[in-house]
Amino acid sequence: MRIALTGGGTGGHFFPVLAVARELKNLVQNNLFEIPPGEGDTLELMFLGPETPGEDLLVKEGIRHKKIMAGKIRRYASFQNILDIFKLPGGLAQALWHLFWFMPNVVFSKGGFGSVPVVLAAWIYRIPILIHESDSVPGLANKFCAKFSKKIAISFPSATIFFPSQKTALGGNPVRRELLGGAKVDAQIVFPGFIGLKPTIFIIGGSQGAQTINRIIFEVLPKLLSQCEVIHQCGAENFEDSKKLFGQNLPQGYFLIPFLDETQMRAALGAADIVISRAGAGSIAEISAVRKPSVLIPLPSAAADHQNKNAREYASGGAALVVEQMNLTPHLFAEQVLNLLSNPETLQKMSAAAAAFNPPDAGRKIAQEILDIAKW
Repeated sequence: MRIALTGGGTGGHFFPVLAVARELKNLVQNNLFEIPPGEGDTLELMFLGPETPGEDLLVKEGIRHKKIMAGKIRRYASFQNILDIFKLPGGLAQALWHLFWFMPNVVFSKGGFGSVPVVLAAWIYRIPILIHESDSVPGLANKFCAKFSKKIAISFPSATIFFPSQKTALGGNPVRRELLGGAKVDAQIVFPGFIGLKPTIFIIGGSQGAQTINRIIFEVLPKLLSQCEVIHQCGAENFEDSKKLFGQNLPQGYFLIPFLDETQMRAALGAADIVISRAGAGSIAEISAVRKPSVLIPLPSAAADHQNKNAREYASGGAALVVEQMNLTPHLFAEQVLNLLSNPETLQKMSAAAAAFNPPDAGRKIAQEILDIAKW
């Protein structure tokens, strides 16, 4: 049995695909799904898409990787839009070629600009397609690709209105199981010098970092460190400049990391008493899966204001505090975080609300649906 995977060129699109791929392998390898006669004895997976953060993990997972051209259509006026339009025919030709020789039973698309050529090629070959939408407001790619899909999975209830009800189901956002189950003792191993006796703040800057959040953290860091330990993913592009602010040695109790691998992310999430993050759907799903209280700072420039809408819908159940970037004054922000940490009852309620939002088995359910479609 063969399954093709695709998604746009960001970590937010790629890591849920990886979570689903691992669940597909687990279901087949543990005999929880029997491959029908005539479909071969093994499960073969192939990822098609543009250059993507985290793609090195594909080799470790034994997943074939075929890079294709993909053009991004921006929601604002840009000369780059004109140039990227011409990438679509090239990407479509590449997708047609690779799918012809692989000929999967089904295509799973996570959305993003990199998925469009693959979905179109699959539709031309009459290969069934399942797409997944992470955000409360769908991206342009998934709005377009929904026309060609057999099934649509969504993560936010509010996204229901954008897709045909007869083929849409709410299932949550896939989260890698390797990120679950961490604890402060893991952070003591992974981050040398971490003690774990104080409350822990974990700041997620995303795969590219968040410079505005970084600047705020640097300004109030002494105040935070007086009461907490801080694990800070600042982004690979910001790491060297950030280190220069501290000279030769980082302050005690402060752990500045450019980008966290899975082991580090599991430890940081497990150790955290509160998480500070942008409001991408992937970050929200991971925070929800580990049941952590959070402070969300939506990216103001996110397409269709989707991060703000993600954050508001997630926070409506009490799982998070939402702070708009325009209101992000350093010392007020520090006071809000420290006040939350000093209120165990509030943190407990936030944790319970977080746990109720994103089902931890979302990846398994989507994988099962993909395999069921593949049998048809």
